[in-house]
Amino acid sequence: MNSTLLRMRYWRIVFFFARVTANIVFWDIILRRIGLGFLAKNNRSARYRKIASRFRALAIRLGGVMIKVGQFLSARLDVLPPEITDELAGLQDEVPPVDYEPIRLETERELDSAIEKLFLSFERSPVAAASLGQVHRARLFPHDSDALGFDNVVVKILRPNIEQVVEVDMAAIKVAGGWLQKYRPVSDRVNVPVILDEFAATINEELDYLSEGKNAETFAANFKDDRDVHVPRVVWSRTSRRVLTLEDVTAIKITDYDAITAAGVNREEVAELLLGTYLKQIFEDGFFHADPHPGNLFVSPLAEKNEDGSTKFRLTFIDFGMVGRMPDRLVEGLREVVISVGLQDAPRLIRAYQTLGVLLPSANVKLLEEASAQVFDRFWGKSMNELRSIEHRDMMKFGLQFRELLQTMPFQLPENLLLLGRTIGILSGMCTGLNSEFNLWLQLAPYAKKLTEGEGGSAFETFIDEAGVLLKTLITIPGRAERVLGRIERGELNVQNPLGNIQISYLERSVNRLTGGIVFLGLLLSGAVLYDTQTMLSEGLFVGAGVALFYVLFLARGRRPFR
Repeated sequence: MNSTLLRMRYWRIVFFFARVTANIVFWDIILRRIGLGFLAKNNRSARYRKIASRFRALAIRLGGVMIKVGQFLSARLDVLPPEITDELAGLQDEVPPVDYEPIRLETERELDSAIEKLFLSFERSPVAAASLGQVHRARLFPHDSDALGFDNVVVKILRPNIEQVVEVDMAAIKVAGGWLQKYRPVSDRVNVPVILDEFAATINEELDYLSEGKNAETFAANFKDDRDVHVPRVVWSRTSRRVLTLEDVTAIKITDYDAITAAGVNREEVAELLLGTYLKQIFEDGFFHADPHPGNLFVSPLAEKNEDGSTKFRLTFIDFGMVGRMPDRLVEGLREVVISVGLQDAPRLIRAYQTLGVLLPSANVKLLEEASAQVFDRFWGKSMNELRSIEHRDMMKFGLQFRELLQTMPFQLPENLLLLGRTIGILSGMCTGLNSEFNLWLQLAPYAKKLTEGEGGSAFETFIDEAGVLLKTLITIPGRAERVLGRIERGELNVQNPLGNIQISYLERSVNRLTGGIVFLGLLLSGAVLYDTQTMLSEGLFVGAGVALFYVLFLARGRRPFR
């Protein structure tokens, strides 16, 4: 690709993020530090939505990594406000297609042969065009199809020079990430370089079609005994790192509800099978398809009928460029979450978070334990209907009590857990679309039970283990109580209240900044009024305003507790 075009692309991305950074600095830093944070708060939702809208427009114009960035950010519910994630949620991985001639040349160069010798036929118009590559239908020669058992295929080809585009886009994004990392409310909550490294690794994996072919075969092997699940077979003789040829398995898109019903397929059964296959992938195989958007899932009606007269079907998965893996640490962390919630054990829940890696080192563990304990006290055991009926003022009271925690607590989802959460969220929406009465909890119950059992164990053994821990705790209570009573008698008891300390510190900083901001505005306006008549006095007032501004920006910030 022309180096001039690449430089223009780089600076266009950098300039966009520079504008975003300037917007954040002015509204969320400068105004807040001079005691005028209420102005930024009043228009924050509109500003964030506008920023996301502009990014969406830029991503659609540029394609490449930018669309992938938008999709990645839309899943970062742990980091970004809903105004941004909601705006980016509908960003589709579709861009104008590449002309046929560059695609033909790319295919021939990769497979080292003329396209007429590779395929009996090759459609010039693509079936789909995405930011990294595009897909064309083709047919194999009879001698190939006889050996493989199919003749219709789809050929995925990376866009020409896409690696250069990815490199330029990632360089620009990392510059913006460096700016973002210097903003303390962000750096306290997330490790931006780590997130960008995770994102780059995901993109690089999608650029390797050999890896995608291996993922497809791994998935197929995991479901080899399940006739309800189908995976396209890879034509390795027509595959390279930049070209992937697969069996054409196109059928009814899983969100085409009318077509599914017209084919006589029971949509409730589709929803149950869909979630069931993912639960197997996650909890049994430890390897799951992490991009379950409607274009990657098909319902394939069969010629057979069920006893109730409905048509039998298979669920077909395609596109294995993005997969998730479940390491032992992640499975153990999820198991601990389930057990700690069941026992309403807040400290154990926090330890489970640490096992999962969702807390940064700066996390205020004591405050998080206190908040979790109160969540158990107020909401544990309630059904969804009961949770929906909770009065708004009760939720607001809880939110205000822990507002500092909600604003600053440094949660960050690791890439594997992020993919898992994103996947489950998409599946839940798909299943509800297929069956409005779909009950996610009934499907999850058996797998939750497996988590509590652990490897090679049983529910009874798990209960015995937990009872032993509780018994040890009960045995130590009399001694601990005696020590506490002795300290009370000697006047040595020191009660820690992390929530109270944080609220007092927060109030002190707010008062200091507001006072400094009022003094700054008063001196500035007074100097402006007297400038024409009392020049020396007005200049003195301007100097005083500058001193007040310096105080607000750098001296009135205070120190955060528990850091």
